[in-house]
Formats: sequence, C-alpha cells, structure tokens
Amino acid sequence: MNYISKKKKINLSPTQILVVGFLFLIILGTILLSLPIASTAEGSIGFVDSIFTATSSVCVTGLVVLETSQDFTLFGQIVILLLIQIGGLGFMTITTAFFILVGKKITLKERLVIQEALNQYSISGMVRLTKKIILGTFIIEGIGALLLSVRFISQEGGFFRGIYLAIFHSISAFCNAGFAILRGSSLTEYSGDLVVNFVIMSLVILGGLGFAVWWDLIKVSTEKRKKKYSMKKWFQKLSLHTKIVLVMTSILLVVGFVFFFVVEFNNPDTLGNMSLKNKTLAAMFQSVTTRTAGFNSIPLEDMRYASKFMTIIFMFIGGSPGGTAGGIKTVTVAVILLSIISVIRGKERIEVFNRTIPFDILRRAITVFFISLGVVISVTIMLTISEAGSGSFMDIFFESTSAFATVGLSLDFTSTLSTFGKILISITMFIGRLGPITMALAFSLKSKSQKGQVKKPEERVMVG
Repeated sequence: MNYISKKKKINLSPTQILVVGFLFLIILGTILLSLPIASTAEGSIGFVDSIFTATSSVCVTGLVVLETSQDFTLFGQIVILLLIQIGGLGFMTITTAFFILVGKKITLKERLVIQEALNQYSISGMVRLTKKIILGTFIIEGIGALLLSVRFISQEGGFFRGIYLAIFHSISAFCNAGFAILRGSSLTEYSGDLVVNFVIMSLVILGGLGFAVWWDLIKVSTEKRKKKYSMKKWFQKLSLHTKIVLVMTSILLVVGFVFFFVVEFNNPDTLGNMSLKNKTLAAMFQSVTTRTAGFNSIPLEDMRYASKFMTIIFMFIGGSPGGTAGGIKTVTVAVILLSIISVIRGKERIEVFNRTIPFDILRRAITVFFISLGVVISVTIMLTISEAGSGSFMDIFFESTSAFATVGLSLDFTSTLSTFGKILISITMFIGRLGPITMALAFSLKSKSQKGQVKKPEERVMVG
C-alpha cells in the first residue's frame, strides 16, 4: 500500500509576514550583537542585553541598557545603525528594493504585505511607492549628514569621525530612533547649537510625517508651481489625510513648545540657567523629539512633574501613520477628537475640511486607542511589581509609554531594569513598532464571513 505524504503549505497573512519579518531581524541582530567583536567588554554582552538592544534598534526606539558609544565597538555600532535603517524603512521596503535590484518579479502577495507595511488603502503603485520612499530617504539622510558634518568634524575629533557621527545621527534622527553616540548624554552638549538642533528637528519631523504625506505634498506643490495656485488652493488640493497630519503636527509642535518653555523656564536644572535663545531652542527641540524621536537636549529626570506627564501624553500620541514614528498616531487622535466635537455639536457624521470620515475609521481609531492604553497600563502594572524599589511610579509609567510608543526617552531608569523588566520592555517595543491592530490580527483566528448572518435586534443603552 502506497502512502503519499503531503506537506502542508504554510500560508501566512500579510500581518503575520510582517511579524515574522521583524522577529527575524531582531534574532539576526541579537546574534550579531552577542559576538565578542561587537562589544568593548571582554566576551559577549549576554543574550538579554543583546536582544534588548536589537529590539530597540529594529523597533527604532532608542532605549538602551548599555551606552552605545562606550560599550559597543565600531562593528557593534554599525550593526545597530543597519538595524535602525532597516527597521525604520520596514523590512518589506528593503526586501522589495533587493528584489528590484536582482530583477525578481514582485508577486501579488508581496504587494499586499507592502501595502500593510506602508499602511496604504490601495494595492496599486506599491512598487513605485517603495522606490520613491527609498530614494527620498537616502536623499534626506544624505543632506542631513552633510549638514551635521559641518559641526561634528570640528567638534568631535577629526574628519572621518565627524563624517561617521553625522551619518549615524542623520539616520537615527530620520528613522526617529533616538540612538546617539556623542559625548555627553544624547544631545545635551549641543543644546545651544542652531545647526545641530534644526537639522535633527527637521529630520525627525520629515520622518514622522509619513511617506504618503511626502508624495502628496510634492505632487500638489509641483502642480502649484505649474498652474500657479494660491496657498489656499494648494491646501485645498491636498488629501484629507495630509491636511489632518499637517494641522495636528503643527498644533502639537506649538503646544509642546509653549508648554515646555513656560513650565521649565525657571527650573535651574533644565532651562533656568540658559540664555533666552537657548531656552527657546531647547523648548522647541523637546517639543519635536518628545513625540517619537527619543533625543533630548536637557536632562529629563530633572524636569518638573508637569513636564514629565506632558511628555508621556506626547509620547503616547506619537507621529503620523505610514512613517518612521511610533505612538497611536496623530490622525488617530484627530479622528477621536473630531468625533467628540461632532457629538457635542449634535451631528451624526464626522466632518472636516468639507469631507466626511467613514464610521469604520472611527472604530479603528477607538480600537487603536484603547488597545494601546491597555498595553501601557498592563506593562506599567507589571513593572511596578518586578521593579519595585528601582524607580518611582512616574519613572515606570514614563518608561512603559516610551517603550510602547517607540520613543526612547527615559528618566535614567532603563539601565536599572531587571532581566524580566528588560524582556517585558523588549516585547512592548515590538508591539509598539508593529502596532496593536497588526499584532492582534496576526495572532487572531480567522472569523467566519458575515455574509448571510442574521443581524441581531438593536437596543439602546445609557451612556454618560
């Protein structure tokens, strides 16, 4: 009797492919960072510290249990930098670029994965968009590195080191990673440097806006130049997504700047002893980097409690969809706020800029908000148990939010984490980078089709 063995084909969904892809990068990074050649200490830095650093790099977070500039060799730093670049762009973007280079045809399933990774609504033009993203990224990072080298060559000890530092921090800033290898803590030594501050802030904002916003701005701006649009007409031509991103980003930047400037103005441990110019610059810098980048030009642990709490709120919001930023995203918050405004005004639909936002977008925004809040609360509770005595509740809450939002700011607490705490924060960074809905979909069972299902009777409940 003949038996025919059949191998069951593994059929992963796009969300599952994304999860597996990022896990593969983290495992590869862990192996490389575990090598003795990667660290300045004798032997390996150990599995836990290696996987923490690899996860923080791939998830473009910036939380560190070891000093990147002191505890890692040039080899280790380059591994971290490559993980940041791949993690920032997304492994599918890099994979697609490789396929294009070797002439491999991009299949439909691969296009679906790219669509999921870039948070796009349509599958059309995915390969073309990927090419534009890679080209745009390298151009922006190249310009950023060139401008930063003007300062770092003269300030950081020579031509080649200055160039290397400029490239490292340009990529780290654009990918919103927050890793720094400068003397001092992060960018505190450059708190008054106009060139360094404005270049880093520009890179962070560009990376956090989202790739779709880039091309919408470029397309409409090109039309404006050709057809000589007014600024009002230019704004009207932008997509609703771009309008919301620009408005929300502007509001958050202004509110953050004013808040940090006022609250920390007389704090002798942060802005108090600075000149008015440096106070203004430092407040602007914190407003930009607080939401996702992870750099800091003032000692965060010395900020007032109001500033720490506002930083937590800003980190939780994060940047915008489809870019290198983390958090629940500006558009998510905007949709929820617009829904609240609609209820207060007695409107049935969510309307903004003469457009109606579909109800399913609101449902998704609310889902993202509450799952994200649940993750942060759960991680905070677990850390208060495992890290009891290592830090205050504010330190732990701050760390949990920073990890989930892939920001990388810390109140000097990361290095005190226990082994359990490091693993928990690593998992939190991973969830935050991929997004709570992507993670939920990746591990959920396929639901039955709603076609043919009977709609249950409606009944009203009391709210508020």
